Amino acid sequence: MKTTGTNPDLEILFEDNHLLAVCKPAGVLSQEDRTGDPDILTLGKEYLKKEYKKPGNVFLGLLHRLDKPVSGVMILAKTSKSAARISEQIRQRSIKKSYLAVVQGDPQDFNYLTHHLLKDETTNRVTVVNERSKGAKRAELMYQTVERKNGMALLKIKLITGRAHQIRVQLSEMNLPILGDKKYGSNGIHNIALHAHEIEFSHPTLKKTISIEAIPPLGEPWSFFKM
Repeated sequence: MKTTGTNPDLEILFEDNHLLAVCKPAGVLSQEDRTGDPDILTLGKEYLKKEYKKPGNVFLGLLHRLDKPVSGVMILAKTSKSAARISEQIRQRSIKKSYLAVVQGDPQDFNYLTHHLLKDETTNRVTVVNERSKGAKRAELMYQTVERKNGMALLKIKLITGRAHQIRVQLSEMNLPILGDKKYGSNGIHNIALHAHEIEFSHPTLKKTISIEAIPPLGEPWSFFKM
């Protein structure tokens, strides 16, 4: 990933007249906030203006988010029609998302996790609660252990629901904190080792299945494993 000034350039994974898919670097926001730090939506708009010499504002719809420290594939809508159709797939849970994570501990070869989560908006922290707790939301995922090494493991994770901090909290609850995730129990010195690896969906106009992958970042801890 190249950088220009303080803003990273976009790594384009897929683009047509309807969609733009990019690889979000760790540390970049999905959407602008009060910090003024670089964000994918603004960078995407700047890319479209420059690439296609568009004056004024351009439309680009944010369809889903990744936490700031998380890297990986994101899809953005270039038209309102595609935004509506992809958003409907998200509501219907027909979009398939898989992640890679490096965790501390010794996970099972395969596991299905279900918890009820509650987010504290004041602290931006999510906890596991009783299913009867007010505001609790059911969270489900499956994981497969790909490789183990030196007290760590590489997991491939399939999301069933899409809750805030879901993967981070559910794995931490199982004593498998993601390496580098200090908010949820890791003492690692690396950036959080969670990467949105693949997304699969129905193209909003072509009605064919599209699968887009993003390669994990270079360097540790990803370089410890064979991928």
